[in-house]
Amino acid sequence: MTNPRFQFTVSATDGKARTGQIAMRRGTIRTPAFMPVGTAATVKAMKPEAVRATGADIILGNTYHLMLRPGAERVARLGGLHEFMRWKRPILTDSGGFQVMSLSDLRKLTEKGVEFRSHIDGSKHMLTPERSMEIQRLLGSDIVMAFDECPRADRPMKEIEASMELSMRWAQRSRDAFDAGEDHAAGAALFGIQQGALDEGLRARSAEALRAIGFDGYAIGGLAVGEGQEAMFATLDFAPSQLPEDAPRYLMGVGKPDDLVGAVERGVDMFDCVLPTRSGRNGQAFTWNGPVNLRNARHAEDTGPLDPRCPCPTCTSYSRAYLHHLQKSGEILGAMLVTEHNLSFYQQLMQAMRDAIGERRFAAFAQQFRHDYLPKS
Repeated sequence: MTNPRFQFTVSATDGKARTGQIAMRRGTIRTPAFMPVGTAATVKAMKPEAVRATGADIILGNTYHLMLRPGAERVARLGGLHEFMRWKRPILTDSGGFQVMSLSDLRKLTEKGVEFRSHIDGSKHMLTPERSMEIQRLLGSDIVMAFDECPRADRPMKEIEASMELSMRWAQRSRDAFDAGEDHAAGAALFGIQQGALDEGLRARSAEALRAIGFDGYAIGGLAVGEGQEAMFATLDFAPSQLPEDAPRYLMGVGKPDDLVGAVERGVDMFDCVLPTRSGRNGQAFTWNGPVNLRNARHAEDTGPLDPRCPCPTCTSYSRAYLHHLQKSGEILGAMLVTEHNLSFYQQLMQAMRDAIGERRFAAFAQQFRHDYLPKS
């Protein structure tokens, strides 16, 4: 097929773990895939060509932030998000629902949608499934996320159930509004989002509702919101298998490197998280032997590389002592170099998992990774 709209294939499995690819008109996405987060049309501290050089096949943009600044209509007038930020490969945009719930003050939730005030200037806005689809169409997103509500897992079960049912009604409205934008829909894909917190029954009902509507891919929402890794993994023991096998499964907002390995082990195909870029700006580097705090004084005269196993430009060109100096001095270059390393490490980890699944040795890989990465205690 030439320039397919969306074609997902699984090339190998090992237990629940699987590897394959998503073919889209702007490029192929290798799975398991990690999507660097480009919240406001930029992956922080990185040029687009440098993000691609780390091995990233796709990045994430944020509906909420882009609708507030510079505005979706302006981005559309400037040629769409790909042209605006000079990223020529696929972009997934989240629906804005999570940010509305977590960042905005004075929000009012109704069946119609969410009325909220901007965290930037206090201006009032209304975000509905229809408006979310419109914004993502104006941005020119390749993978569009359905609009949903993301409740915390510690809310009363009745509230979580009501929230899940509302999200499923919004999922149908998202589907209808996405299909109505025929020109965009002809080249883009739409993902539904499973909700239900940590409850297996609620997630099964959510998955059934999403299947009935029909989506190109399915996200697992409502995790990584404070429940802890053990509870998240317990939910991932059943949630991915409730979703269609012939579509990619996307765990939203995750996570730490050991989270990624554990989630792939349980059948997840796609991830995004701000952690590698945020940590890069704060002096935390991820390595094959665990996280490194470059602000720590023990690195002040260490002439060795950040990670001897990493071939990225940061590790092959700069010492830990220099990176420590940049971080302690608050130099912008420090954030740039550590961010570049972190994103490179995440892509190396994804490639290592793809290779291990393809060679049917994923269990051994995961065991060795945890042995090397996690604290020995």
